[in-house]
Amino acid sequence: MARVGYNRGMDTLLIYFVVAGLFSLSWFRDRGRTKKALKKGFKSLEVLLPQLLTVLLVISATLAAFDPGTITAWLGPSTGLAGVAVAALIGSVTLIPGFVAFPLAGELLGNGAGILQVATFVSTLMMVGVVTLPVEIGYFGKKTAIARNLASLAFSLVAALFVSWVSAW
Repeated sequence: MARVGYNRGMDTLLIYFVVAGLFSLSWFRDRGRTKKALKKGFKSLEVLLPQLLTVLLVISATLAAFDPGTITAWLGPSTGLAGVAVAALIGSVTLIPGFVAFPLAGELLGNGAGILQVATFVSTLMMVGVVTLPVEIGYFGKKTAIARNLASLAFSLVAALFVSWVSAW
């Protein structure tokens, strides 16, 4: 929820000015180390770029496939337990890394999804692994893997309720 009169653009500008100032300070203190740091930074960017593009693709595809009306109908605040169940099911069977899930959750909230439903989606996404269950069974055994997933599902629902309760303040 945005604060009244809050301007994200000013925050972004402030961050840019701070970074530019710190970069200038570094450049004047030791150009060689600054160049070395820039090269390392660009190498890291090369590694991260495919992941960032994946984030953009997943979020874009999700928002293209589901308009705000559909998102509200399935995951809106008024969907209650049915919306929580849908979010838990989708989260449990989806295999998305956290750095994709959190921006996606923000977009879902911005397009009409309810806080409880999105918290359920994200928490089950992070903790319940239906897709990875065969691998878990191979490592831990069937009984332990299923018990872990059921416990994770229960804890996910408790965590989502807590997030919803805290956000109501």
